[in-house]
Amino acid sequence: MRYSKELKQSVLQRMMPPGNEPIAALAEEFNVTVATLYAWRREAQCAGVAAPGNERPADAWSAESKLAVLFETASLSEAELGEYCRAKGLYRNQVDQWKAQTLAGVGGLAKPVGTVSQHQQTKRLRKLEGELRRKDKALAEAAALLVLSKKAAAIWGDEEE
Repeated sequence: MRYSKELKQSVLQRMMPPGNEPIAALAEEFNVTVATLYAWRREAQCAGVAAPGNERPADAWSAESKLAVLFETASLSEAELGEYCRAKGLYRNQVDQWKAQTLAGVGGLAKPVGTVSQHQQTKRLRKLEGELRRKDKALAEAAALLVLSKKAAAIWGDEEE
């Protein structure tokens, strides 16, 4: 079924903050399937729309949504930023905090020469854990053989006797 662009935009607007209306309620009101609404939201996210509505508070938004907000607000004046935050149901300090976190993350990408990457450390750790499991099994097997040999000696006597 084809839906008009106006309907799609109005539903998406109500789905997004500050309204954050539940998708199930919107589906019932507009007689659109829930799957279609999720598809529309996914399309909007792929198109770069900030703050996808998923009934979660702004602090629980995905990193992509937070980054989209930062891109949208990068060139705004103070007054425009205030208006943007009111429209999206955000606080100015949230946007400032996300910007600081992003800058800290970008700053952390430059690593000093000679350091081992997280991937290499994880790989080495898994290898060492595998060796430890293998050696634990070998040790348990050796202990079991020693106990069995002692029991056999107690039952049948030593070979030397």
